[in-house]
Amino acid sequence: MDILFYVFAGGIGIAAALATIAIWAPRPAGLRVLAVVITTLFIPVVYVQLIGMLSKPKPMSFEWYERSVKKAVLLGVSLHEEESIYLWLRPDGSFEPRYYVVPWNMKLAEKLEDAVDQAAGGNSTIILENPFYRRSLQEWGDLNIEIVPPPIPPLKHPPIPPRIFNPREERI
Repeated sequence: MDILFYVFAGGIGIAAALATIAIWAPRPAGLRVLAVVITTLFIPVVYVQLIGMLSKPKPMSFEWYERSVKKAVLLGVSLHEEESIYLWLRPDGSFEPRYYVVPWNMKLAEKLEDAVDQAAGGNSTIILENPFYRRSLQEWGDLNIEIVPPPIPPLKHPPIPPRIFNPREERI
């Protein structure tokens, strides 16, 4: 969301530059007015499309900014049989989760389903290793999935017995 403003500003800048060129070019007045109208209509369309993209999953093969991430925590998975697999991941070193889609692969779907069942039973975390490595469709089933059990809480010291005041005892 941080970069959305800059992408929108870049789109507006390009549209304004093209409109300026069209307006100052030696063309008929009708064509110049049409350039201004098209630019004016282009601005809200770009904004609506950018806002609409925020809720759409990104194909995992299109990820280039986070490509060097070695691990990602799997926060959720949704399987759409014979269509696609939707993953909600939090890349290592990031606090923001990201929404991805991968092509349907039966082997990967079974692997993810088993991992989710296993992790839910043990209150564990699912880690995907090298999730953004470029793969062919057949290699998606070989995605490395690691189930990390929750950390063991530290041992508690035994409680100190309560001190009870005895009025008959000489020691205070």
